[in-house]
Amino acid sequence: MDAVSAACPYCRILLVEANDNFFSNLFTAEDQAVAQGARFVSNSWGANEFSGEELFDRRLAAHSGVAFTFASGDQGYGHQLYPAASPYVTAVGGTSLVRARNPRGWVEGAWSGAGSGCSPYAPKPSFQRDLSCPRRTAADVSADADPMTGLAVYDSFEFSGWRVFGGTSASAPLLAAMYALAGVPGTADQPSSFPYARPWAFNDIVTGANGSCGGSYLCTAVVGYDGPTGIGTPNGVAGLTNGPIAASR
Repeated sequence: MDAVSAACPYCRILLVEANDNFFSNLFTAEDQAVAQGARFVSNSWGANEFSGEELFDRRLAAHSGVAFTFASGDQGYGHQLYPAASPYVTAVGGTSLVRARNPRGWVEGAWSGAGSGCSPYAPKPSFQRDLSCPRRTAADVSADADPMTGLAVYDSFEFSGWRVFGGTSASAPLLAAMYALAGVPGTADQPSSFPYARPWAFNDIVTGANGSCGGSYLCTAVVGYDGPTGIGTPNGVAGLTNGPIAASR
């Protein structure tokens, strides 16, 4: 919630909690969020992929026009999570972001912990065209997730003072907030496809890796699409809509 409010301070934030961490109740929470009007739903949870996950995909597919962001995981290549692997959500990977004396003001590389890989179960969506994975590839996009370079949060409850947090559990809400800033999707839209239509609106991450895969793009940041960082990190919000930019609050 801190990440969402930092990126989109005028967004109306709704917190929905599931009764437990069983998938049936977690997806009931997704349904409840949408039923209460949420059009951008951030999720920092997931589990290893499993046979039968497509049954839950139906719950997500029923909410066209809703931007779901899911953390891709924090265990590196080959450990991508579901629902991040669902073709109906935006899987958010991670980068390391460091100040630099260059025109952008930052250097950014793939974070070693970002989850990525080729799904053994999820079908490949039509907007994803990488060649080495016949099924769904994670991630789609990314944001700063390295705990060493992450979000500064002031804690007044348990640990008094400033602390830095990371993980793709931090990058996923950042992307949800940026989707909200880009504007409300059309009711028939699939927001996870938007970045692939506007790759020019992202910082292409070309350094770093999150595991060993023989130098393949599935675990190595390369020019264009790659597993750890997807299309890249948003340079503004133009890549998170299929229409004119109009901030939604």
